Formats: sequence, C-alpha cells, structure tokens
Amino acid sequence: MTDSGADLEAAAAVFTSLRPRLFGIAYRMLSSAAEAEDLVQEVWLRWQTTDRRAVVNPAAFLATTTTRLAINALQSARVRRETYIGPWLPEPVDTSADPYLGAERGEALEFAALLLMEKLTPSERAAYVLREAFDYPYGQIAEILQSTEPAVRQLVSRARKHVAGERRTPATAAAQRELLTTFLAAARSGDMAALEQLFAADVTSMSDGNGMVRVSRRPVVGVVRVARFLTAISTWFWDDIDLRWASTNGQTSVVIRHGGTVRCVLTISASTEGIDRVLWMFNPEKIADVTNQRATRS
Repeated sequence: MTDSGADLEAAAAVFTSLRPRLFGIAYRMLSSAAEAEDLVQEVWLRWQTTDRRAVVNPAAFLATTTTRLAINALQSARVRRETYIGPWLPEPVDTSADPYLGAERGEALEFAALLLMEKLTPSERAAYVLREAFDYPYGQIAEILQSTEPAVRQLVSRARKHVAGERRTPATAAAQRELLTTFLAAARSGDMAALEQLFAADVTSMSDGNGMVRVSRRPVVGVVRVARFLTAISTWFWDDIDLRWASTNGQTSVVIRHGGTVRCVLTISASTEGIDRVLWMFNPEKIADVTNQRATRS
C-alpha cells in the first residue's frame, strides 16, 4: 500500500488518539513502562504498513494488535525475570504526569494487583486487564484473543478469583498516605515498637535492584524481621536524604534522593490489617522516569 501524505497523517491522528489506551493495556500486561513504550511503537509501525482501507474499526484493530503483541512479550519477559537478581517489582509510572493512565480503573494498576497478576497466564492476564481495567465486552475480548466468549468468561473468572483470593481490601488513598507518613517517621528514627504496630502479620519488605545497587536480594518477611531490618539501616540509610512525595501507579509514594540523585522510590501496600508490603525500587533503569519534576517536598 502506498500512503499519500494525507493518508499517513490521518493514520497518525487515529493512532495518537488511541495511544494512551494502548499504552495502558501494554503496561498492565507487562508491568514495565519501557517495554510498553517499545510495544506501542511496534504497533505504530504495523499500523503504518497495514491496509487501513480494510480496517472497519481502527480502535479494535489496534487494541487487538497491542494485546497479542503483549501476550508474546510477556512470555519473553517471564524468561528474563527468571535470571533477575533479587526481587522483581513492577516499574513505577508517574500517574500524576499521565492523567489518562491514572483515570482508568485503578484495580489493575496498583503495585499489589500487578504483583498478583504476575501469577496469571498471559491469556488470563489479557482477559482480566481488558475486562477489569477497560470494561471490554466479553465478545470483543474473545475476538481479540481468538477464543470463544464462554472461554473468556472462564479466563476472567479464574483471574478474578486468584487476584481477589490473595488480596486484602486495600486501604483508602488517604489511609495509605497516612500510613506511609507514619512509617517514614518510625523508620527514620529506628523506632522498632512503632514499626511493629504498623505491620500486618505477614508484612514483606522487597528491594528491587537487579544487582545494580547493594540492597537485600531476598524479601524480608514477618513483623519482627522487617522491623529489625529497618531499625538496623536507620543508623545510616536516611542520612542527608531528601524526601519528595510522588504519585505512582495511583498510590502515594516517596522519592528518596541523596546528594541530588534519586536513590529509590518507596511505597507501601496496606489494608485494614496494616502495612503488608514495603516496596523499595532501587533499579535505576526502572526509576529514571520518576523524576522530582512533579513531586513535592515532604
């Protein structure tokens, strides 16, 4: 197909209008903003060379292409994560800088949900994301996945049961921020008793560095162990640091800077039982885009 300038301009306009949704699908599938960006770029290249005169519904065509490429990419991503050094965490996205991403249903965007979705099969994850985050009809999801509607309903049902079965009721946004604020005060002062009162019984502290920075390569699990770990590092970790609030994945996070350089992005997941996960994102390749441009000093 030979494109005229007007044809290509029209194709670009369609793609640009749909791009936020395509990125949202790709990110929720891969939990990586960098990989999602690459994937959406691949969709754009394919869209340029497609016989667009034969495409009745560009939005459906582009969502289908994105989802199928994401399923393939997820297979490769899982292989790479098998050799990841230490705990792997989703790449944070600044939802204050991307209102569209944050405006979609938040259930499939928060860190706790993304971690649970890692345990789903690629098809289950695709069906769950399309249904829960974007409210696609079952029939359309079946077309995207080249499956049947009953089979898709089963995929979504299994995914819901898995995610809901392991996830507690999340704390409200206000409660999550208050807990994070209290946590920071206790962690910085090394107040072990105060830390223990904040935690759920199975609290886990996970540090993602992929061998690029010196952090714990194993999750720290349990109230006493996590409190002791935080008390131990309180004697040096917080020296000369600068804290700034940020909004990542729809949650309040804090960007920890030292000497003008971002050291890590820290957040928590919490329920009515207390803080169940403390998530430290140190991997510089993952936090490069979470700058302090939109963050505010604490």
